[in-house]
Amino acid sequence: MAKKNIFEQIVLGEIPCKKVLENDHFLAFYDINPKAPTHILAIPKVCVKDFSSASPKLLGDLCAFAQEVVEVAGLKKDGYRIITNCGVNGGQEVPHLHLHILGGAKLSFPKLA
Repeated sequence: MAKKNIFEQIVLGEIPCKKVLENDHFLAFYDINPKAPTHILAIPKVCVKDFSSASPKLLGDLCAFAQEVVEVAGLKKDGYRIITNCGVNGGQEVPHLHLHILGGAKLSFPKLA
C-alpha cells in the first residue's frame, strides 16, 4: 500500500487542520506555514496529483468551491490571489492538487523577465 500524502491524511482526519470550509468533495484549511496574513489551501478530497492531471470538471468544481472559501474567509472585498503549483519546477511540494488562496494584505507580485 502506497504511503498517503499529508493532504490525504488531513482528509481522513489522521492529521488535524484548522478548517475553513468543507463539503462532500473538497476541504479548505489554513496553511501551517502561511505566506500571507490569510493563507488557505483548498483541496479535492480525492487525490489528484496536480493541475495537469485534473479533469476540467474537477477544476471547475474546485474553482466554485474556492469562490465559497473566499466569501467565508472575508477576502472578496479587498482582494486575494489564487495560485496552484504544478510539478517540481513549479514549486509543488505535495503531490496532491491544491489551490493556495492568499489575502489579508496587499500582495507584491514578482517581476517577470
